[in-house]
Amino acid sequence: MTVTTSPTTTVVTKGDRTVRRSARRVEPIYYLFLLPSLVLFTLAITVPGLVGIFFSMTDSIGLGDWQFIGLTNYIALFSDPAILQSYLFTAGFAIATVIVVNVLAFLLAVGLTARIRFKTGLRTIFVIPMVISGIIIAYVFNFLFSNSIPAAGTSLGLPWLETSLLANPDLAWVAIVIVTAWQAIPGTLLIYIAGLLSVPGDVYEAADLDGASKTQQLFRITVPLVAGYVVINVILGFKGFLNAYDIIVGLTNGGPGTATRSVAMTIIAGFNGGDYAYQMANATIFFVVAVLISLLQLSLTRGRNSF
Repeated sequence: MTVTTSPTTTVVTKGDRTVRRSARRVEPIYYLFLLPSLVLFTLAITVPGLVGIFFSMTDSIGLGDWQFIGLTNYIALFSDPAILQSYLFTAGFAIATVIVVNVLAFLLAVGLTARIRFKTGLRTIFVIPMVISGIIIAYVFNFLFSNSIPAAGTSLGLPWLETSLLANPDLAWVAIVIVTAWQAIPGTLLIYIAGLLSVPGDVYEAADLDGASKTQQLFRITVPLVAGYVVINVILGFKGFLNAYDIIVGLTNGGPGTATRSVAMTIIAGFNGGDYAYQMANATIFFVVAVLISLLQLSLTRGRNSF
């Protein structure tokens, strides 16, 4: 028996007999249910986005008269040191946070899927930071970095702890990475736990019989088998950290100076400061970067059957 398919017809050949079957047509009710979502998405996302791209090629300040100036804003962006610095900070911050989050989350996942007591309760505890608002977390850690830790450093006679990290333009990003990782690890942890639980136990039993140590099992069995989860976590994490805003606002508000100002903060500050068209051009470029990362994610995860 042979089967030949086309977009509209399926041909099944059984011996000397050929049977043609029409492909199932799409029910009209499908479009009826799709229409409201499509209209809402178009009005809330697509239309505002196209309007924003148009105004990025004007000199508008967000209200009043404006003139069309073409690609002038885009050309100016690439020679603006403040814009370039925000992109460099955001990219560096995202890379550092992705590494910290994935390494710690993977190690925690390995521990929380091992044969230990109270692992279900421990999983619940480790997930708690994920459900707390980022701005609340930022304000709590702001108090710790600005008051509690320097006070502890003074009491213990440790000069390097007496000054807040948030006041140091060279080290403030470290505090932001720590706080962002503290909130982001639980989500990444859950994905790694799902990946580790999908690995067949027979594989580890065979490795034990062959005399493989726990370290060898980790790097030669566990890591290769959850590689798909690693790729997904890295891409999703990097894309998410590029949009960092609330935690940075709560910790440093982009300071000291502009040392920790992210792209999102730069765009919003421009909107509030009457620099609408210029920052809309910045937002358009940032959107293109996000789309390219999304396409990279699709190309790397296409065909993987880890989930």
